[in-house]
Amino acid sequence: MAICELPLFPLSTVLLPGGRVSLRIFEPRYLDLVKRCGRSGEGFGICLILAGREVGEAASPAAHGTEAVIVDFSMTDDGLLGLTVEGRRRFHVERTRVRDDGLVLGDVQWLEEPPPETLRDEHALLSVLLARIMDKAGIDHEGPGKGDLADAAWVGWRLAEWLPLEATERLALLQLADPHERLQKLVERLPDFQAE
Repeated sequence: MAICELPLFPLSTVLLPGGRVSLRIFEPRYLDLVKRCGRSGEGFGICLILAGREVGEAASPAAHGTEAVIVDFSMTDDGLLGLTVEGRRRFHVERTRVRDDGLVLGDVQWLEEPPPETLRDEHALLSVLLARIMDKAGIDHEGPGKGDLADAAWVGWRLAEWLPLEATERLALLQLADPHERLQKLVERLPDFQAE
């Protein structure tokens, strides 16, 4: 697969495919990035920070991340640019370099996604759990464009997003290509979330 250049936005959170993250933008390097993405319609990469901080000097990003596409923007109460981004394709970072303005650029390879697969019987309970979580959150999950509670990848991504996992656990799930393996990892974690 071809390698392409992608601006990276290291964060202390993991963006998953189909997931959404809200950002507050105020550093010049990221304001420029947002302007460029707004004009071109292209996305940028979000990677978990392995070393460093979100603000200031360039942080060291994880080698796996997700392409982020801007779906909404507004001004926050404190006068900053607020963005909502949605996760699209997963990628692996081959190399990084830091521009003079502190923006991290990555040479990335897009990861192939398997074709949609139906949940296996041993993971059917996860679909029920996800429906309950979404119902409690007031999120409609029925009808066209609302997701697919029978799709292994979609259920896995949404549970990885909604369950109280550590960022490093989400990163490990992001790295898995097989949606059934991802679901199995989530099944193994479920006992940890049950009330005592």
